[in-house]
Amino acid sequence: MCGIVGYTGNKAALPILIGGLKKLEYRGYDSAGIAIGGPSAFILRRCKGKVSALDKLVSSEKINGKTGLGHTRWATHGQPSEENAHPHTDCRGRIVVVHNGIIENYIALRKKLKAKKHKFRSETDTEIIPHLIEEKLKKEKNLLKAVRKAIADIRGSYALGIMSSDEPGTIIAARKDTPLIIGLGKNENFIASDIPAILKHTRDIILLDDMETAVIKPDSVAVFDSAGRTVKKKISRIRWNPSMAEREGYRHFMLKEIFEQPRAIQDTLRGKLNPAKGYIHLEDIGLTVPYVKKIRKIFIVACGTAYHAGMVGKFLIEKMLGIPCETDIASEFRYRSPVMNKSDLFIIISQSGETADTLAALRMAKKRGLKTLSICNVIGSSAARETNGMIFTHAGPEIGVASTKAFTTQLIALYLLTLYLGRIRGAIPRQEAVRIMTAILNIPQQIRLILRKSKAIAKTARKYSKKRDFLYIGRNLNYPIALEGALKLKEISYIHAEGYAAGEMKHGPIALIDKDMPIVAIATAGGVYEKLLSNVQEARARNGIIIAVANTGDKNISKSASDVLCVPVTLEELSPLLNVIPLQLLSYYIALYRRCDIDQPRNLAKSVVVE
Repeated sequence: MCGIVGYTGNKAALPILIGGLKKLEYRGYDSAGIAIGGPSAFILRRCKGKVSALDKLVSSEKINGKTGLGHTRWATHGQPSEENAHPHTDCRGRIVVVHNGIIENYIALRKKLKAKKHKFRSETDTEIIPHLIEEKLKKEKNLLKAVRKAIADIRGSYALGIMSSDEPGTIIAARKDTPLIIGLGKNENFIASDIPAILKHTRDIILLDDMETAVIKPDSVAVFDSAGRTVKKKISRIRWNPSMAEREGYRHFMLKEIFEQPRAIQDTLRGKLNPAKGYIHLEDIGLTVPYVKKIRKIFIVACGTAYHAGMVGKFLIEKMLGIPCETDIASEFRYRSPVMNKSDLFIIISQSGETADTLAALRMAKKRGLKTLSICNVIGSSAARETNGMIFTHAGPEIGVASTKAFTTQLIALYLLTLYLGRIRGAIPRQEAVRIMTAILNIPQQIRLILRKSKAIAKTARKYSKKRDFLYIGRNLNYPIALEGALKLKEISYIHAEGYAAGEMKHGPIALIDKDMPIVAIATAGGVYEKLLSNVQEARARNGIIIAVANTGDKNISKSASDVLCVPVTLEELSPLLNVIPLQLLSYYIALYRRCDIDQPRNLAKSVVVE
């Protein structure tokens, strides 16, 4: 996720901005830039790559301005490049803007501004903002009023830092759905997207709330609500050390990322679903309607956790669309001489977009003439560049090696794709699409309800943290979730764990069950619920310890299970999105009690870029 830092005061802004950007590097980014107020115009420096490259770029210059903005960009609209890096300016270069978030209606706004002779230099959605402000200043007398009029035209999410050469020493801040804080100092003040950027300089902060704007000067801060009324804000004193601050107070990045999933899912869904009309909007999918209607088969290829997401996708596509679908591990797909046809759709799933085996499989499919689609979290990645279309998951960078929010946003992308194809092909009636969309939009809040029970899940984890073997079982859509739960436990706790289709227990795994074997059973409501209960009874009859993931209020499973991890009721098709959350938390807390290196488990890397 992008990073923002801003400063106005009596010191040189440059070293403060560069230092702040370096503190935000953990968030992940692909370009960086700064804008500093000069005697007559802004000094603007941007580059593709790391903050160190930006630092090198400006190190030989004398840049003494005392007000400035800095930004690290994680590409969404437009490839990583100097032109697409922030800050962005208006036509005259008198307004500069840094932005975190997504402007959903930027295409329409850009078209209107172009009609008014505005000149654009980048591919980004952000660049429309300084041009909008420039346009509003034709009628408004000051920057704040122009900003408030401009953001009223914007649909989407934003954390904004804005400066104008006509109001030197002033930074305007605005927030909607994306974090932004104000740091308070003596004759100096700051803005930042996250506390680490400014913790060296101040521990007193104000948290901006949605739809608030602020005027920040060296000796004053004024905050306003959406109606323009002054708001009296609480000043919070930060007592974290810098290392803790980077994790926003969470003990590990993995835990932080588990708790970020409601936000990540909302961001991935934003602007894509319209239940009122039964409409799904996938802007960059790259597939024409005639082609979609002729798809005969779908291949989904991925590795690790992404492969488990693909397995859920296979169930969805075959059940809801009636299209044959194969899911393959990328490293195996390349060597099995798959039979492919030009009417087939080839989909890869990759968090980084740089996984070597997945890219090799993609290139093989392209040589065979197939249309290709990527589900990816990095817009400028090889996967995004080399496929015909892309569904971008707005998870933000994952720092913990064990994937959590990347997985659930990949699932969301697969639901969006299934609905999109189903509506075009007539396989999903409008009423059914509306029913599913409505339920999907409830998922973030339902995940929040599960996260509120994390302490209870931690108690369960403590009971079993010294066990040496676990068995995870699930059926149908939740068989891949059993595999994913077992993988999470293996990755971060180093406990041997296996995921199985529950119906396979009598074909071997049941021989392993005894009084020391915990069996994690995914037993939420659905068409195979009763069969899963029978599998649980078989395990219990052999003295197995049952840990069940079940719907809140399920009295049947509570009779058989030693522990129940409760999740809300949702549509059976959507149950994987909820059922995986307690499994992530169970793995995390077991690893915590075993004192494992949770964020960087041994022998593992975040992205496998070599075969």
